[in-house]
Amino acid sequence: MNSSHISRRNSLKLFALTGTTLLAMPNLLLSCDSKRDFKIRFGILTDSHYANREPVGTRFYRDSIPKMQEAIEELNSQHLDFLIHLGDFKDQDSAAKAEDTLTYLREIEAVFQRFKGDNYHALGNHDVDSITKEQFLKNIDNTGQKTAVSYYAYEANGLQFIVLDANYDADGTSHYFAEGSDWENANIPEEEMEWFANILANSDLPTVVFCHHPLYEYYKEGSKFHVTNYAEIQQLMEANGNVIACLHGHVHAEDFKEINGIHYITQLGMVDYEGLDNNTFSIVEITPNQLKIEGYKRASNKDILL
Repeated sequence: MNSSHISRRNSLKLFALTGTTLLAMPNLLLSCDSKRDFKIRFGILTDSHYANREPVGTRFYRDSIPKMQEAIEELNSQHLDFLIHLGDFKDQDSAAKAEDTLTYLREIEAVFQRFKGDNYHALGNHDVDSITKEQFLKNIDNTGQKTAVSYYAYEANGLQFIVLDANYDADGTSHYFAEGSDWENANIPEEEMEWFANILANSDLPTVVFCHHPLYEYYKEGSKFHVTNYAEIQQLMEANGNVIACLHGHVHAEDFKEINGIHYITQLGMVDYEGLDNNTFSIVEITPNQLKIEGYKRASNKDILL
């Protein structure tokens, strides 16, 4: 990275912290840029919705096993730093029996765990349909966790990664749709928000946030897909100044937004449309200057300057 380059966001941070001009501080410029020297490549999958059931609309649930197999085989050949699934990992059938849903979860997890490297999950709303959040977490593995948790953070190659869980009512009650939760009312509750603020405050690493639900306003076909208290989360991330991007699933559509220096990226769902020709997954590469998405099959390529 050229030592004279610094992003507008970092410039504003330096002004705010010092109350002086950047021209008088060349050593600080150099140290700031040096600290941001990194490169990482990781895989992203989302919305596989696996279940042993007949197709509904565009969703070909059974096809998510061969699609996942193909994705893992390709991603294993790419020497990635890690792999993350952004939620709605599995689904349920029309009978919505917990024992069958757990079978579908275990079957798709067995394929996902063939990835030869660190791998992680974010929780989607369909992951807590006819099974509880606790049941889901007991049947998956996240690297470095004895028992999977629903929100957590980890570091890789000089970056911090934070996985959020918005499957809550505003009062912190976990969603469980068998008991009538409202999927359009997704929240980051107070306890998780405090944890998130603390994680951000205690690291100066460039940061990427993962959340199944968009952390920016997103309506589709008359329904609300975003986290209800997204504005509060955005304010927290913007004040921190280290967040590069937030990546999401949930809406089964591609979308790219930049809001106050943070890039919000939403990806296609694997479950949609029949057969391997309609598979979708991506590799993300991030350097100090660029976020690059290499999309496979239905997924688009995207180059974003940082």
